[in-house]
Amino acid sequence: MTDINRLSALSEVSAGDQIPVYAPNNGDARRMSVSQLQAFILANLLPEVKQNASPSATGFNIYVNSVGASVWLIVQPAAGYAAGTITLPAGPVDLQELTVNCTQSVGTLTIAPNGALAVTGAPTSLAANGFFKLKYELASNSWYRVA
Repeated sequence: MTDINRLSALSEVSAGDQIPVYAPNNGDARRMSVSQLQAFILANLLPEVKQNASPSATGFNIYVNSVGASVWLIVQPAAGYAAGTITLPAGPVDLQELTVNCTQSVGTLTIAPNGALAVTGAPTSLAANGFFKLKYELASNSWYRVA
């Protein structure tokens, strides 16, 4: 195998470029793409936590409990409700995500930014088994709907 310090230097990296990695469970060196490394880093640096909520009346308010972690919020209302609010976490970090699944319909849904400037593209209602995903961008201090 070629020594790493004998390889020529690369001035610009692309997603398909290969990086050598030592795999101790295999006892040898392998390779992986920059895009694989990026996915690994993102998955492990910004962990995801699960939060469950079971509101029992219309007009509910669910506070997303998160300190620097992406959240998967599972909302399981007792029935379909006319109104409800989801309050986003205070002090989110860049690229933090919120994924919401809801088992019942919510006629009027409010997404409260909780210190962020805006929530762009936030849903205003949810059908039964509806879902959406928001991502926070630090530079604009805003949440954006991405799915």
